Amino acid sequence: MTNAMEIHRILQHLPHRYPLLLVDRVMHCEPGKDIVALKNVTINEPFFDGHFPHYKVMPGVLIVEALAQAAAILSFQTVGQVADRDSVYYFVGIDGARFKKPVGPGDQLILKVSLLRQLRGIYKFSAAAEVDGVLVAEAELMCTMRNIGAITGST
Repeated sequence: MTNAMEIHRILQHLPHRYPLLLVDRVMHCEPGKDIVALKNVTINEPFFDGHFPHYKVMPGVLIVEALAQAAAILSFQTVGQVADRDSVYYFVGIDGARFKKPVGPGDQLILKVSLLRQLRGIYKFSAAAEVDGVLVAEAELMCTMRNIGAITGST
């Protein structure tokens, strides 16, 4: 099942907004299985002013964040929900993160995330980012969805 999404549907599945929204399009999503999404990396990204002024490089933590956002869309699709003001999607763990090649302006980051398992609200994913078919980053991610009221103690 291919379930492509343009930006308006992505905004329904992620609470992130500019400048932290890091998924531009979903090319494929099979709930409960995997997702392929993309992030167009442009010279206009706010982080490029300081990272690094002489050689523009997308920070590795933002590549991992983009992978996590793709994972969040997959999670929401898997449980048949959309993001709302009452819930958040958190990192629980990041294992084996490796950065193979710098990502810079003009690159198209392809985000490939597969659901490895889901247990008691914790999702574990295998995640990889590619540019032009070349692996640039990979990691195993663990994430969870939580109700904000349960976190803050308010109802």
